[in-house]
Amino acid sequence: MITADPVCIERAAPADRRRWDAYVAGHPFATAAHWSGWRDVIAESFGHRTFYLMARQGATVVGVLPLVSVQSRMFGRSLVSMPFLDYGGVLADDDAVESALIGEAVTIARDLGADHLELRHATKKGAGLISRTHKVSMRLPLPKDPGRLWNGFSPKLRSQIRRPQKDGCVARVGGREELDAFYRVFAENMRDLGTPVYGKRFFRRILERLPDVLIGVVHHGATPIAAGLLLRVHDRVHIQWASSLKRYNRMSPNMLLYWTLLEQACQQGCEEFDFGRSSPDSGTFRFKEQWGAAPAPLSWDYWLRPGASVPELDATNPRYAFAVRVWQHLPLVVANSCGPWIRKYVSA
Repeated sequence: MITADPVCIERAAPADRRRWDAYVAGHPFATAAHWSGWRDVIAESFGHRTFYLMARQGATVVGVLPLVSVQSRMFGRSLVSMPFLDYGGVLADDDAVESALIGEAVTIARDLGADHLELRHATKKGAGLISRTHKVSMRLPLPKDPGRLWNGFSPKLRSQIRRPQKDGCVARVGGREELDAFYRVFAENMRDLGTPVYGKRFFRRILERLPDVLIGVVHHGATPIAAGLLLRVHDRVHIQWASSLKRYNRMSPNMLLYWTLLEQACQQGCEEFDFGRSSPDSGTFRFKEQWGAAPAPLSWDYWLRPGASVPELDATNPRYAFAVRVWQHLPLVVANSCGPWIRKYVSA
């Protein structure tokens, strides 16, 4: 009788990157948050400790789980997969491997003295975890021909896309050469939203360490006024960060930005465009819905230490309303200077 090799859970070493990414590339439910390059991005940008768990049966990789320890005096200690991103969590060949990886993650959380373990899944997992389903991702199937997508838009939507072009706006898509323009828009928009901004180094590391990252920017003359960053895995693209400057809202530059990125995704043979997470029926939800995107549930799953509660670090939490208002009135140079120091501790 032939018996299967036992499942072994180990902490992946730098030498395991190729095997890790090969597993991610072959897993149907992988997201861009699972690429091994995030380990370097987070360590080099924020200094957080990482635990990249890899499950093996013999020499075969059968599951992975990236984890990041985030600690601060204000928010306590958490173990998250993956902080700062919409997705993360377990990828596994079967339920037994999944349970083994989650069990090891709980052990690490206990050993670290973490208040909670947070796994950002697209579907609910078992293993006795508590789930929050307060967010959805908005996803749009893409045709191979961007013209078919365009023809399916309402006349109103097509008019909104053409409006910034009539005002002289120009959109382009690139890589590292667009980082400065992207960051100018992103940093100002985050200040206006009352949210501490990531440092530019964070995005520079993303462009250096991850595959297939694209930046779209809309310019009005020499001024960048809308920008977004696309991540890719398999035939799916995900716009993780997008911003526009509110003083140019009358031009609707975000409409041209999204159309340009959708067109680019179609031309590159992508089959799905993920507009990112939203609260149901919120303004961002309705913005994404007008493009034809449909909601897909997200499940953020938690293990809690005794006495701890599920965290609510969302910027809409009334507890943070005063801090948001104060941040919105900071001079941009102050917000850009202080923001990255604070943002490293906010995993949402």
